[in-house]
Amino acid sequence: MAGQLFRNVTIYTPQDEGRPRAGRDQGELVHFPRGALLVENGLITGIGTEEQVLAAVQSGSDLEEIDGRGRCMIPGFVDPHTHMCFAATREAEFALRLAGTPYLEILRRGGGILSSVKAVAAANEDALYGKTLQHVHNALQFGTTTLEIKSGYGLDTANELKMLRVIGRVTADSPVDIVATFLGAHAIPEEFKDDPDAFIDLLIEESLPQVRQQNIARFCDVFCEEGVFTIDQGRRLLQVAKKMGLGLKIHADEVNDLGGAKLAAELGATSADHLLAASEKNIQAMASAGVIGILLPATAYSLRKNYARARLMIESGVPVALATDCNPGSSFTESMQFVLGLAVLNMQMTPAEALTAATLNAAYAIGMADKVGSLDIGKQADFLLVDGDSPAIFAYHAGVSSVAKVYKKGREQAFPQPR
Repeated sequence: MAGQLFRNVTIYTPQDEGRPRAGRDQGELVHFPRGALLVENGLITGIGTEEQVLAAVQSGSDLEEIDGRGRCMIPGFVDPHTHMCFAATREAEFALRLAGTPYLEILRRGGGILSSVKAVAAANEDALYGKTLQHVHNALQFGTTTLEIKSGYGLDTANELKMLRVIGRVTADSPVDIVATFLGAHAIPEEFKDDPDAFIDLLIEESLPQVRQQNIARFCDVFCEEGVFTIDQGRRLLQVAKKMGLGLKIHADEVNDLGGAKLAAELGATSADHLLAASEKNIQAMASAGVIGILLPATAYSLRKNYARARLMIESGVPVALATDCNPGSSFTESMQFVLGLAVLNMQMTPAEALTAATLNAAYAIGMADKVGSLDIGKQADFLLVDGDSPAIFAYHAGVSSVAKVYKKGREQAFPQPR
């Protein structure tokens, strides 16, 4: 690929200084009102004002010049928590929830996560691949250039491995960078409902070794919550995963302050996710341990719950990331633009803090910050051209896509026109 010079753009980006941005630093962005970006072989080789970048270009260089027409340029979004690999939606269940039917009653009728488990078990790999690839394509169209996908709708070794194989196929066939997470401990299977410890044993003795041997996941996750897995069960599973070389994540304190945030700090997990009910004390423990808090405002929106306390976390020094939690039950959206708008309007994050949360901090949350998450020299040229003056556009111009163009490794991504 020939070199490219993107000019006449307004650049906003967090700056990568070797760690996720926390506290006051989370809201600090590099801003070039009339900026330029130089790209060679898919990597960023220059960034700054037009004058600075042009002065660094050697005369006679073979550059394709692209006029950004004054648009805002930001890093491509990084979505660090999704469940995009699923076989069927649960729209009927959504209507039941809106009508007031309790989740446990939905579960009793065969709905909830168990319905997703049955759908994945019944689906062949090609069908599951097609649906997952479509979700990833949708996310890319809304500006997500890197994302994470969890397993977790298998709940047995064969189907968890099937999901992870599908995620691997989608990774190979999509321009999006995808990180896979093993979430075998997403729920207690019906056959283990009276002995969840035995299910943890199965994951440790059978599932985890095969996941590691096949090298098909980078992280291990566990859902610690009342009615799901206890802190002790989560600790036991994650300690083994850590010894195997997997990174650690925890679905923590979504409904009750069970202590998942504290466990994340104890084990040095990369992230603790959800955190709607996390106590101030355990948030402080996360800050001290450098655990990233991944917040999922679209889930709170869909479930009509109170939002996670983003302001407290930022002021406590927790690096905050944002994610869609795209899944068929509680947050069916692939749009990080929607998530940014919710974070600004309902979680009291500034547009700058939200942008950092959806790019650089999110990249650190899935071990991808060396490649993506900011417009820094040496990183991939993953960026968006946005119809707006600043990142505030995502909260200000609600209900539409403000992303005009998506670039992955310097290549503009083409999308089919709607019929």
